[in-house]
Amino acid sequence: MREDFGGLAVFVVVAEERSFRAAADRLGVTRSAVSQAIRRLEDAMGIALVHRTTRSVGLTEAGERLYGDVAPSIAEMHAALDATRHLGSRPRGQLRLTVSSIAESFLSGPLLARFIEAHPEVELDILVTDDEIDIVAEGYDAAVRLGELIAQDMIALPVSSDQRQLAVASPAYIERHGAPVHPRELIAHRCSTWRPSPRGAPFRWEFTEDGRDFTVDVKAQVTTNDMGLMVRLALEGAAMCFGMEETFRPHIERGALVPLLEGYCPPFPGFFLYYPSRRNVAPKLRALIDHIRDERRRTNER
Repeated sequence: MREDFGGLAVFVVVAEERSFRAAADRLGVTRSAVSQAIRRLEDAMGIALVHRTTRSVGLTEAGERLYGDVAPSIAEMHAALDATRHLGSRPRGQLRLTVSSIAESFLSGPLLARFIEAHPEVELDILVTDDEIDIVAEGYDAAVRLGELIAQDMIALPVSSDQRQLAVASPAYIERHGAPVHPRELIAHRCSTWRPSPRGAPFRWEFTEDGRDFTVDVKAQVTTNDMGLMVRLALEGAAMCFGMEETFRPHIERGALVPLLEGYCPPFPGFFLYYPSRRNVAPKLRALIDHIRDERRRTNER
């Protein structure tokens, strides 16, 4: 038998109203449409569900049993539909994001804190990872990554200013080992390198000279997926490290780390929030998009 779920919904209204006319008014259809829906359901099930007289409508024994079994489920379906409609009208519900661990400006706190304050009905579920993730297949609403890593079929919104990668070392390291004046001199230095994931290759030390990009295969004294560990080792003078300037900026400003080879480190587009489609964007995600745009506009106006 082919299930007639629409007919079941009509049957439940008839059972509650005990009137074809009242059921038709409640459903916004004709009395004839209600009668035909009940007849099709009875024919499909091979049993009478409703007693019809000129003055009243009642349920047969089979109808009473069916109503008792399906009415709670129909009510839950209506409740689910109502809840979904509410989700379409205001920002609420769980917003799932996956964010690169090196997206300092996004993860630093203020941007997300102000978003939470402005939208208390949105629950943020944030996975901080540098693994490659198919956000559609894994059920994420959006992600934050470097622009160069984002597929071209995604919609991307900048969440940071242009970025720059720098090599840094502590004054103590430079005093003991000297400072390189060209990137190729790095092969003679102790370095720590960042590996974004267990199966991924270490992050490349990339530089630009006379408009041409090139990489240097440094001697990796330490390889790790924890940028914080790399920074701590650099602060202790154990090794040089390479990463986003904004990660090192607080330490550079207080003199604990020294930027190196800056002339070979031009800026490039930074981090972006990306998501699959502009059509029917959920209010919770739309709220985050608008919040990011407002934050960037305020920053640019300063």
